[in-house]
Amino acid sequence: MKNEVTGLILAGGRGTRMGRVDKGLQPFHGSTLAAHVLQRLAPQVASVAISANRNLASYEAMGVPVWPDQLSGFEGPLAGLQTALRNCTTELLLTAPCDSPFLPADLAGRLHAALREQDADLAVAVTAEADESGDSYQRVHPVFSLMKASVLPQLSAYLDTGARRMDGWYKSVRVAEVLFSDAGAFRNINTLGDLKDMEALAARGRGPAAAGYTPDAMPVEQAQAIIRSLVQQMPPAPLAERVGLRSALDRVLAADIISPIDVPAHDNSAMDGYAFRGAELQPGAATTFKVVATAYAGRPAAVPAGPGECVRIMTGAVMPAGLDTVLPQELAAAAGDGSVTVAAGSIAPGANRRFRGEDLAAGAPALRKGKRISPADLGLIASLGIAEVAVQSRLRVAYFSTGDELRSVGEPLDAGSIYDSNRYTLFGMLRRLGCEAIDMGSVKDDPDTLRATLRMACERADVVLTTGGVSAGAADYIRQIMAELGDVAFWKMEMRPGRPMAFGRIASNGRSALLFGLPGNPVAAMVAFYFFARGALLQLMGADAARQALPVMRARSAAAIRKKPGRTEYQRGILSVNGNGEQEVRITGAQGSGILRSMSEANCMVVLAASQGDAAPGDLVDVVLFDGLA
Repeated sequence: MKNEVTGLILAGGRGTRMGRVDKGLQPFHGSTLAAHVLQRLAPQVASVAISANRNLASYEAMGVPVWPDQLSGFEGPLAGLQTALRNCTTELLLTAPCDSPFLPADLAGRLHAALREQDADLAVAVTAEADESGDSYQRVHPVFSLMKASVLPQLSAYLDTGARRMDGWYKSVRVAEVLFSDAGAFRNINTLGDLKDMEALAARGRGPAAAGYTPDAMPVEQAQAIIRSLVQQMPPAPLAERVGLRSALDRVLAADIISPIDVPAHDNSAMDGYAFRGAELQPGAATTFKVVATAYAGRPAAVPAGPGECVRIMTGAVMPAGLDTVLPQELAAAAGDGSVTVAAGSIAPGANRRFRGEDLAAGAPALRKGKRISPADLGLIASLGIAEVAVQSRLRVAYFSTGDELRSVGEPLDAGSIYDSNRYTLFGMLRRLGCEAIDMGSVKDDPDTLRATLRMACERADVVLTTGGVSAGAADYIRQIMAELGDVAFWKMEMRPGRPMAFGRIASNGRSALLFGLPGNPVAAMVAFYFFARGALLQLMGADAARQALPVMRARSAAAIRKKPGRTEYQRGILSVNGNGEQEVRITGAQGSGILRSMSEANCMVVLAASQGDAAPGDLVDVVLFDGLA
């Protein structure tokens, strides 16, 4: 069911009753209203988009698409709904307002069941309410609706009449009403007074429970949404600095690169051949030209070509004045008398000519701010004659491992001890991201040492990563110390490998840093880094939203994969091409979270969603390639 549904958060109003600030961006319980709705909605649907008409960058920072109304003039939620139905790529669309942070965790499931059972076009939530006299009635909540994308024509016809009531168009479609028992879950915020009341509810514990904040069973999507929301509230990306072009590789652009020249700078030939006037080709007959000069790349023809004449030309050479067509040399019939014959119909006028500015016009942006510079980007920048670029300063990330059993490479192993591998994998992943990696070493399970190390890391870095010590073990002091130093939440993730994780902010001596407490098992630590920390680090680095997202592809499973529904699983895989030319993936074998060798053998991670069960041979599964994860 989930894969059939796109979620839509309606946030496109004027905000006149909230101090002219978008409702969705109002602060609420450590985040924003829209972020809380996103946390609730994301686990129920395949993807989420936001309908908004102002502050688009703030909404885009939440990591989901933002769709402004295609109708002008703030025409109400139906305008946002119409735009969403036009953009929706799934069969169904689920809507929720940006100001209802307690929406039900089973909203999509129950509406979907009613839609199918009653063969309806639209399912809407209703609750039992009481009027002032105490009489009960059913209240319809039209902004909490699940509908088929195929209802777009009926909605558009209704809007064409000038009407804008949210439920006014229902009479043109089949509607199923679904009764929910918790009316408070549909409570919305219309004024700043309502906002204060909701904050009070959340502070008493009503809010997080109703909003599905379940730290002992945290869905992956919800944790990722919380992280994006908190990172959005962090200070801006590091200050910019100018660096030489060779030093810019893997750095994040701090400003658009504007082309100072046309690329190419002149009309030129796309291949070796003969340049002539296309208008001189004889219709239905061969045409012969006299060769009067040769043009090389960087060395134009010495003489002009008159009527009936052509120029021998090389790839990249400037097109001689008046000539507009190039015949490839393999199609040319050259004679000993210095002439070339063009066969009838062998070439069209204007062929094989590259125009000035065709690739890039002077004054146009060549690369956008937030782009992480690749080797190809270096070449593009160099082709514009630019020697230095403005990039974000490197994000400083301090990291350390915890545990009495850890030994550094080169030390002898005694009974029960192991070598600390996590610091080396973290170093590699951080360096590939372009971060300044600050190794704080291995730290014993001693409260004073842990506290001092966390303080030192916080004062030296923008982000702190730890591995180990975030479970409930007797020696896991880091939980207590993190809580002392800041606002840190401890989660048990609904995922495998890796269940315990900590996330939040810590402070020391006037400095603050984002903190990720990753699991101690080597594979679990890498998985948690890739699927939780990586996107946050790129977001802090100022990288564009597309770069923050993990590159997911689909491949066929080479064999059966065992999986129980209820948690997200990340299994190590090897991607290859089968005999049919299709991408195929097989699991590396035992998937224990301490088997680092299997991570080294793998070239990808197979991502199995919480809702799915076993995968059969030949089934398509989601795959994230390790190569290029930086």
